[in-house]
Amino acid sequence: QLWLTFAPVADKTAAYFHISLEAVNWLSIVYLLISIPFGLVATWVLDSVGLRCAVILSAWLNMAGSIIRMFSVLKFLSLGSHNYLYLFIGQCLCALAQPLIIFSPTKLAALWFPDHQRATANMIASMSNPLGILIANVLSPALVPEGKHIPLMLGVYAVPAVTACALATLGIHEKVPPTPPSASATNSTSQPFLTGLKMLLGNKSYIILAVCFGGGIGMFTCFSALLEQILCEKGYSNEFAGLNGALFTVCGLLGAFLLGIYVDRTRKFIESTKICFCLSALASIMFAVVSSPLH
Repeated sequence: QLWLTFAPVADKTAAYFHISLEAVNWLSIVYLLISIPFGLVATWVLDSVGLRCAVILSAWLNMAGSIIRMFSVLKFLSLGSHNYLYLFIGQCLCALAQPLIIFSPTKLAALWFPDHQRATANMIASMSNPLGILIANVLSPALVPEGKHIPLMLGVYAVPAVTACALATLGIHEKVPPTPPSASATNSTSQPFLTGLKMLLGNKSYIILAVCFGGGIGMFTCFSALLEQILCEKGYSNEFAGLNGALFTVCGLLGAFLLGIYVDRTRKFIESTKICFCLSALASIMFAVVSSPLH
């Protein structure tokens, strides 16, 4: 949810910090830029250091970033024109944390769940990210009816980051379960990091999937980060834009939940993927037509 803190209230954030909307957009875009190189590092950390260390490191980076963001609104620091710099640095630290936690569900499912439960376990864990987006779309407009409430919003968002850090640090004790849930979890066949990376880059099917899923994630990210600016330009309020973003996420969560159960039982991964991409393309075309200047 820290990723989209400012997107649902971009206009009020720009006015409060005396910056442009482009600068506000960079508070979200920086997550995508950092995730490209650091995504490889996060994969190495998960494979080499372990799930426990990856989750704890992510929690500490997220907490540090959320606290540094608050420096930008503390009047007694008198940061002046450096307010945005602290805000941006905080976002960068939170962005470093994101790949570690986003890439963890597949590792969690492989190590802690038997084969027939992995798709469902992966789906439930992966839903935490869109759930955070849902909360941001609803909570940010509710907390910031006016620009002067930006400090309150940053303080509220820091609370779950600090809580999650404490829970991860004190509550996670093992990187693998005492008893492996399946034979595949016991006898790992995964390749060394660099070897596996070379194999993937030479796999045509993987490249196709990466491009397709990358396009899907890009579309979702664009809608999530810019929906407020698209709708408010047409006269809609921040609350309405946030509600649309929340509805967008709720439908995705419901679809992911039902689809996870379905593919766990039927194993029809390819058919389900093709249908979902077709529906996404149709929805994007409809949105483009409805939001065009002619309408």
